[in-house]
Amino acid sequence: MQAPAAPRVVVGITGASGAAYGVRLLERLRELRVYTHLVATPAGVLNVHHELSLDRSALEALADEAHAPGDIGACIASGSHATAAMVVAPCSMKSLAAIAHGFGDNLLTRAADVTLKERRRLVLMVRETPFNLAHLRNMTAVTEMGGIVFPPLPAFYHRPQTIAELIDDTTERVIDLLGLGVAHPKPWLGL
Repeated sequence: MQAPAAPRVVVGITGASGAAYGVRLLERLRELRVYTHLVATPAGVLNVHHELSLDRSALEALADEAHAPGDIGACIASGSHATAAMVVAPCSMKSLAAIAHGFGDNLLTRAADVTLKERRRLVLMVRETPFNLAHLRNMTAVTEMGGIVFPPLPAFYHRPQTIAELIDDTTERVIDLLGLGVAHPKPWLGL
């Protein structure tokens, strides 16, 4: 009997602040033996370099497969390529708007559109504050289509001591939302 294939998850990284979330997500999914497809926009790569001092090759090495945002013919541009879910971490307001309006002008937004149309799990870690009305309407539109809007707002009930602990907790919560049964978020146990 052949072992089941590892679940496949698409990870998108855009130019919003919070590159650490996308990088940590890729690291954790690798630890959990989840096969990852990465699409990082040019602004996403720039931000990863600025915030984490990683270049494109170091970022791409964290994924099983990396795709150029202009490669609209990549496997993840089609619903026939079965993936379990997609996470955009972080998700800029530009990418949110494109996803909310079905504007698949690059591989990241096309893969998100495919994820929605195939009724697969889509999690957008939107990064902006404060929100304006366009942001809120776009988040509502994505939610109405079945996506999950997950601003990376930290929890403090587990008394984190470092930024890394905050990022890890948020990342585990996102992985839990993917429904893969492999995450270990810290639950609230009550008072």
